[in-house]
Amino acid sequence: MDTKWLPTLATGGRSKYRALSDSIRNGIANGDLRGGQKLPPVRDLAFRLQVTPGTVARAYSILVEEGVLRAGVGRGTFVAEPKAAVRAPSWPQTISMQSPVLADVGQSMMIREALAHVSTDIDDDALMQLPSRARNFGARQAFRKWMADAPVGAFTEENVVITHGAQNAILHILMTVLTGPSPVVLVDELSFPGFRRAAELCRAQVIGVPWDEEGPCVDTLTRLARETGAQIYCTSAEVGNPTTQCTTAARRREVAAVANRFGMHVIDDDCYRNGIHQAESYRVLLPELGWYVTSPSKSISPALRIGFAIAPRGFAGAITRGLQYSHFGVATPLCDLYTHVMNNPKLPTVLCAMRQRMNEDVRIAVNHLGGHKVRWRQDVSILWLELPERWRVGPFAQAAEAAGVLIKPADEFVLRDGRAVHAVRLAVNGQIAQERFEEGIVILQNLLDNPPRSFTG
Repeated sequence: MDTKWLPTLATGGRSKYRALSDSIRNGIANGDLRGGQKLPPVRDLAFRLQVTPGTVARAYSILVEEGVLRAGVGRGTFVAEPKAAVRAPSWPQTISMQSPVLADVGQSMMIREALAHVSTDIDDDALMQLPSRARNFGARQAFRKWMADAPVGAFTEENVVITHGAQNAILHILMTVLTGPSPVVLVDELSFPGFRRAAELCRAQVIGVPWDEEGPCVDTLTRLARETGAQIYCTSAEVGNPTTQCTTAARRREVAAVANRFGMHVIDDDCYRNGIHQAESYRVLLPELGWYVTSPSKSISPALRIGFAIAPRGFAGAITRGLQYSHFGVATPLCDLYTHVMNNPKLPTVLCAMRQRMNEDVRIAVNHLGGHKVRWRQDVSILWLELPERWRVGPFAQAAEAAGVLIKPADEFVLRDGRAVHAVRLAVNGQIAQERFEEGIVILQNLLDNPPRSFTG
């Protein structure tokens, strides 16, 4: 330990964690604890004080939230420096806009509080036995409550399957549905690369479906379903990644009719939506063929690496067996952590603040890039920027990186035999200051407006 300081716990009728937090405040006030000084680890201090680790963790969490202490990931808990002594942040050399990064507006504190609860509330059997459907019932119940008003069709906890993130859910759905030596999977021409990677793991052939302004082109989808015998179609009806496009309600019904006609399953990946649903999911329209997949990783925190699949009628048992055979399911402590976070009454307020910051960043981007072809939406953490004719996607991404901005070129979302698309995806980064994010957007704006002659087409 970096300090020999030991607090006193004169409770005076108060709870122990409040007595501990008051003792730490007093230690800072009288000079026993100095700015930058490391406090004992939770378990060490709990042992010395003969209290539970949850008591110490809760006291630390309260003081971190107040700004009295600061927590360094993997480093420990420290006394916060006086504000006058805090140095101005040093900017990183690069500005990453490759993947969405949520602003921390209270999620980390909620997760810390949940971790403290889980560490004290979980029983020994849950820590010493393999996960099971019975033990993750609370998480499935919390998920169902959270999705109560979502247009995903009627479902119970028995229809819900918990996975290691949405990507893991997609993989296991494919493993459940696909049969035969050479299965075919349809995906959107511009789509989340995890679809095709999961399909390739299942030794499936992947074929792209083009879109128009309303969504998947129905004539092409019909032809491909008929000619290839595709067993499943992977799409994102609410927020297409990378284009942000939403499939209209009318087009979803047309797609569902094609799927019904050919007995083709549909996976509806809904990970990038942070606002309200725009229309019914394919699980509503296809009660026996529609799968709904989501995860809190991109809406709350990537630390909640857990995913949920709502299975169509009669398929929950089959995918559950596949999960058990491959990895026995998601660990009970992680399921309990998710349950505590989702049941926290502060969660709606925190998510509202997170969306507000996200939308402010999106407005900054649109204000600078609005003179170009940029597709964006409220409550969506990505933007799709089509490049002017003089730019090609490779040189543009390289020029952006040389200028200190990392972006994702369209190549990452196109099938290997797909047509070249000269566009890039930008992602909101809530972990950097807004002025720094704006600086990166201005760099991209200047590149768009002033392409070097050697990069022109």
